[in-house]
Amino acid sequence: METFNKPKNLNGTELKAQLAEIGIIVDEIIDFANGTIGFKTDDKAAAELVVKGHNGTIIPNEPSVQDKLNSVGLNLDDLKAALGLA
Repeated sequence: METFNKPKNLNGTELKAQLAEIGIIVDEIIDFANGTIGFKTDDKAAAELVVKGHNGTIIPNEPSVQDKLNSVGLNLDDLKAALGLA
């Protein structure tokens, strides 16, 4: 069992897939609840590079009103005019 610093946004399923891409098959990732994780591997150096670069699924931010208006080719002034507020 090798120990690694826990990534900020750990997603175990994604991390296993990323490790598998470089030929490291991991059955179980253990979160030691002390800022570290562990799993069995024969290549700690390669695994550590993957763990350090891992940034699990990030939920995108909710788009702002301006972002939503831009997506349909409008801006806030257009909206105000359409609503009779300008």
